[in-house]
Amino acid sequence: MTHGQQHPVGLYLKIWGLLFVLSACSYLVDYFHVQGALRWTLILTFMFYKAALIASVFMHLAWERLALVCAILIPPLCLLVLVTMMALEADYIHTARGTYFVAPAAAGVTGKDGAPRP
Repeated sequence: MTHGQQHPVGLYLKIWGLLFVLSACSYLVDYFHVQGALRWTLILTFMFYKAALIASVFMHLAWERLALVCAILIPPLCLLVLVTMMALEADYIHTARGTYFVAPAAAGVTGKDGAPRP
């Protein structure tokens, strides 16, 4: 009877420690009141590193075939690209509506009495 590949417990403890450090760094971003784009960049960077460590070691993707890794990773990446495209289009539509669909009072359209027309 052949057993599967065994990984040393030390590897899992090291990854657990690294996940703890990355989580602490993510917490420190809020603790030091980092604001703006830098805050979100740091938080998302730490999040992606943690997700990659969990997927590669605890889900054993680091030792799997490339075909299986691609089958697991490519669909979420495609969804990420589609969501990004939708967000860009939504921003364009929002800007276009603000440019071309101006309220009558803001456009200077008034009635006979000089009051803004509804």
